Amino acid sequence: MESATRAIQYIFPAVGVRTNNNSIRKNKPLVRTPTRGEVNSTYPLYLPFTKNLFMNWLIFWIVAYLVLIVTLSLRHIKTSDLEQYLVNNRRTKTLPLVLTVLATFVGGGTSIGLMAMGYESGFAAVGIGIAYVIGFGIMSFFAGKIRTYGATHKIYSFPHFLNHKYTTTENPQFAKIFSATVSGVNIFIFFFLLAAQFVAMASLLKFSFDLNYLTAAIISAIIVIVYTAIAGLSGVIITDMIQFAAIVIMILLIFIPGILKDTVMFERLHELPVNMLNGTALGIDFLIALPLFLSWSVIVRMDIWQRILAAKSEKVAKRVSILSGLGMLPFYIIFPLIGMAMRLVLDHELSSSESADIAYKFIARHLEDYMLFGLNLGPVILGFAVVGLLSALMSSGDSFLNIISISAVKDFAGWGKKKEESQQNIYKMIRYTTIVFGIIALFVALVFPHIVDLMVVGISTIALFAPITFLALIKKDVYQFRKAALASILSAFTLNVILFTWGILNPEQFSAKSSFIYAFILATLVLIIGVKLTKPKNSNETISAIK
Repeated sequence: MESATRAIQYIFPAVGVRTNNNSIRKNKPLVRTPTRGEVNSTYPLYLPFTKNLFMNWLIFWIVAYLVLIVTLSLRHIKTSDLEQYLVNNRRTKTLPLVLTVLATFVGGGTSIGLMAMGYESGFAAVGIGIAYVIGFGIMSFFAGKIRTYGATHKIYSFPHFLNHKYTTTENPQFAKIFSATVSGVNIFIFFFLLAAQFVAMASLLKFSFDLNYLTAAIISAIIVIVYTAIAGLSGVIITDMIQFAAIVIMILLIFIPGILKDTVMFERLHELPVNMLNGTALGIDFLIALPLFLSWSVIVRMDIWQRILAAKSEKVAKRVSILSGLGMLPFYIIFPLIGMAMRLVLDHELSSSESADIAYKFIARHLEDYMLFGLNLGPVILGFAVVGLLSALMSSGDSFLNIISISAVKDFAGWGKKKEESQQNIYKMIRYTTIVFGIIALFVALVFPHIVDLMVVGISTIALFAPITFLALIKKDVYQFRKAALASILSAFTLNVILFTWGILNPEQFSAKSSFIYAFILATLVLIIGVKLTKPKNSNETISAIK
């Protein structure tokens, strides 16, 4: 045992070693160590090692991650193939697609957002995971059809599909209006999701490097923008796979043991408010609406469509939907439990703008006793965890930024209804758009740094497209219902913005997180009424409108 200790100390000379009197030889601690079980507001970092030691390992893991990314992405950086940049040549196999879907749904800002949501509202966050499992079950019925339709008609995104189904060259003016509306609303929604990634990244950077929030957010945006502009979907898939592996390692080494320790094998959970345990902290209407309405958002998420369109075959697309749905639920239970555990041990209340700090506080807190062969590996694991979360956030961020940039260039102004641009010009426009949209999302993150609200409004507002998408998937010719579809989107989106703004300004009167419920109902009713009022088309019109 002693020889093993000396060997590891030789490899990791800066790591503290526990002596015979059960103390750790180390330099002066970064902060006063709080009493066991306490996370003090004055001493938020529960670190039994020096700041310099942590920074050394943090830099080591950052360099290792960058070397890995550059090595794996080198061939994608050189490519100018638009099909590969957008949908990875539609030849992606099951495992990479499952990992990239899971990485998008459980990594990055989503994981930190779920921790923050668990801290604020308890098991209400688990309802989102249940809704997604149902949603992926629904998607499995359509995934194969979506993949084949996309390959046949050269569809690159979800808005592109809607434009292809609801517009025609016979009416270019309506095509432009519909295209701008669909893409504009989708881009608006994903700005919130992208901003959530920047908020979470800024939270990690400000603690790790002692930065203020403004500087940390700007650095976060620059990292995501540069990588997205270079790599495209192929690079997104690579980073997704890496960050998902990092998340799984952290769950096994830090998150699950930490939850069990803080909750005393779940025994202390009963100390939390009842509404946090039964899932009604955000209201019973929110809890019921998740499986009924939010589940449908899976079939209209641009990031999921991009993965399905990139699948190698119909069978792969369907298999990815089923496996992704089943694989994500455990994560949507573990992450909220982290927030609930921190609520039990924090001696002060965090504001909604501080809830993104939960992840770092939890990780730092649980590295005090991380010993192996008599060595304190806290700084090693903390550095790995911070870089792992940063990679997860970068992965989700470049995924969202890649999607909205493609949507803007490929779908605005009646895409496909006039002479197309060359591939080289499209490629350049997507990269320029990536820079502009990244800056806009950064502005959102700076003005509204509330990660739970950003995450919820992003993932829920997407569901407004479910009624018109479902109609387009089950009916071959929906062009005749184009006006009803447009009215459905505009009315629901307008109501959602009004209700969400009301909830933010007057939270005691209305919950902003529930705004999508009434907007979804309105979108469905407007479409149904519009379809019923639409007169049957004559045969000539039908023939000209079929794609």
